[in-house]
Amino acid sequence: MDALIITCVFLFLLLFAICLKEWYRYSIEKQKLLTHVHEVTGHKNYGVRKKETSSERLVKRLLRYGDDYAVMGQRINFFSESHEVEDWLLKAGRPLDLTVAQFQGVKIFMALLGIIAGTLFFILGFPLSHLGLIAWPLVGYFLPILLLKNKARDRQNQLRYDLPEFLDTVSVTLQAGVSLDQALREVIKFFDGPIREEFSRFNQELDLGVQREKAYEQLLRRNDNPEFQMLIKALIQGMRLGVPIAVTFKAQAENMRRIRKELIKEKAAKASPKVTLITTFVVTPTAIILIGGLMVLNILENLDLFSGIMP
Repeated sequence: MDALIITCVFLFLLLFAICLKEWYRYSIEKQKLLTHVHEVTGHKNYGVRKKETSSERLVKRLLRYGDDYAVMGQRINFFSESHEVEDWLLKAGRPLDLTVAQFQGVKIFMALLGIIAGTLFFILGFPLSHLGLIAWPLVGYFLPILLLKNKARDRQNQLRYDLPEFLDTVSVTLQAGVSLDQALREVIKFFDGPIREEFSRFNQELDLGVQREKAYEQLLRRNDNPEFQMLIKALIQGMRLGVPIAVTFKAQAENMRRIRKELIKEKAAKASPKVTLITTFVVTPTAIILIGGLMVLNILENLDLFSGIMP
């Protein structure tokens, strides 16, 4: 019995040592692979994929159902023709690797869910349920369209917000004597969001042999932000005329900061009438009603008091 125990302990230690050795070899090979990928792509950070939330799982399930209704969705394309959807997807960064056919199918599937919900509420006798027979399918149909358009608009606004700092950083790097491609590869590591996505894709297209002017045109096609388009057009013109790129980036950064200040002033000017409108039609009537109500209550209380005193 003792010999069996000693043998088991010895085998356990041997297998444990083998596991440690293989784990060490795996770590070394992984580090070599990451170094090679970094040399090729210019990216250092490779995080672990985040755990999917319940909402993300629900959206992916809806996308699977969207494939079943894709043909019907491409025929029923009110306010969402295929070329418009493709444009929205490009400007939104193609979230969840969504395709035009999947989006058209999800739109029809959500409309069918709206029909089911409206019918169920009508059978249960909810208030205004007869209007829900029309309203719920319309909500299901237009909700994906509105969400995708809002996603595209928010992405373009984020691009506008990050662009001046990005241009300043690239300008300083170029003035240090670094080439444009290398400067973009190094600078995008310190940015997140659409700036990093767009210029990472731009660098990948250049690595695959796409002509620089063609890659610039793809950037213009994927983004309709006026400041970003101004930058890319200036780069195309500078490439054709031989203007120093560092000067172009610096001038564009200063110009975009000036535009952003003007936009902030414009939003502040638009906010003042809205505040006045809310004050006039919400705050002031409410205050008048409260004061008038207190006055009426005091008058009624005094009348009761006088009626009790007088015979």
